Amino acid sequence: MAKKSDNYYFENFIQCVECGCQAAKMLEENLANFDVSRLSENLDELHKIEHDADKKKHEMMAVLVKAFITPIEREDIILLSQSIDEVTDQIEDVLIRIYINNVHTIRPEALQFTKVIIRCCKVLKEIMEEFANFKKSKTLHGLIIEINALEEEGDRLFIDSMRLLHTEVTDPLEIIAWREIYNFLEKCCDACEHVADAVESVIMKNT
Repeated sequence: MAKKSDNYYFENFIQCVECGCQAAKMLEENLANFDVSRLSENLDELHKIEHDADKKKHEMMAVLVKAFITPIEREDIILLSQSIDEVTDQIEDVLIRIYINNVHTIRPEALQFTKVIIRCCKVLKEIMEEFANFKKSKTLHGLIIEINALEEEGDRLFIDSMRLLHTEVTDPLEIIAWREIYNFLEKCCDACEHVADAVESVIMKNT
């Protein structure tokens, strides 16, 4: 019985990360095939994914409240759950900022960002698929390093994107809009790294 309960948490983590992967792919598709007339509709579709992620998180919290024994510390389960949920939230926030700032064309650097975010989410899913075996895993450490490297790639892209924005664009409203959007794109990469950091912390505490 305990083994089945333990698996539940790890499976839930994987399912919630999968929501982030779906959101990242949807964001990339929306920006690559940008259509202002469908932006509100696309935002609703992305929100459904975010809502599904929230639902999975709340389901796990309900199980956790009643659990007598957990595979890792309760506070670590809560931290991981919240950190994973933040990934999907941040991805949704990017499209929200594009919508409220009334953006009509997508800058190429934003598309580059979405590709980095997709890669981050892909590695994050690999981490979570391996996480149940964290005490014996030979691959988790390398995957965490890979997430850190991708976050650094996101940081460099953020700097380069902001530089191009301020050297190529003269419209102050466009600059303000894209500064905010770039900030939220970077936060997506940061959110993925935060999950990896939480996983690393659990490993350090339990091995």
